[in-house]
Amino acid sequence: MARVAILRFPGTWSERDFDHAFGLVGAETEIVWHEDVDLRGFDAAIVPGGFSYGDYVRAGAIARLSPAVRELRRFADAGGAVLGSCNGFQILCEAGLLPGALTRNTGLEFRCDWVRMRVESDATPFTRGLRGEILRMPIAHGEGCWTADEATVARVERRGLVVFRYVDERGAATPAANPNGSVANIAGLRNEGGNVVGLMPHPERCSEAILGGTDGLRVLQSLVRAVGTAPAEAAVA
Repeated sequence: MARVAILRFPGTWSERDFDHAFGLVGAETEIVWHEDVDLRGFDAAIVPGGFSYGDYVRAGAIARLSPAVRELRRFADAGGAVLGSCNGFQILCEAGLLPGALTRNTGLEFRCDWVRMRVESDATPFTRGLRGEILRMPIAHGEGCWTADEATVARVERRGLVVFRYVDERGAATPAANPNGSVANIAGLRNEGGNVVGLMPHPERCSEAILGGTDGLRVLQSLVRAVGTAPAEAAVA
């Protein structure tokens, strides 16, 4: 059985949603306080959404200084699977675990809506077998505009680091399909190793039909299949 740690920072509020959603796919979960994080023995770590430290300075800027982020770096370097959603994506970028940064939405409005994303890469434990699929998920953010300098954007595209891209119902990456102005309609990225992934939409909030959709389960199921039979990180550390 996959063992999944779900991090909790001051201001996090999606940890219980992830806990519930992972229960639906048969994973064993534990919600861990950011000051007490020890990821040895876990297969994956989740950095959930919310407003860590009230998003003071910038979203994720204070959380990146937490002991939890030091442990996340060690865990990721050892090959552990890491997923950051919404504020979690912001934290991973602020911590340098993913390239670029998340800034204010170009319309300067908080966006709470459903969006579509095309899976651009299956070279991650979260998207195996999903490349080319269009997933529908909810967003809720004010700082979701992914941006980077030209060299970084070029590298991200050249190296296949884009995992999710905002598209319309026909699968076209149009300006109208982009809810926050992200460069190249980028909704989610991976690191070079493919074990760290961040995205602005919330897979945990579309895990049951009563919530409006179940596409989020496909991401969580992919992880469980990928790591459920693999040794926990402690066994290889």
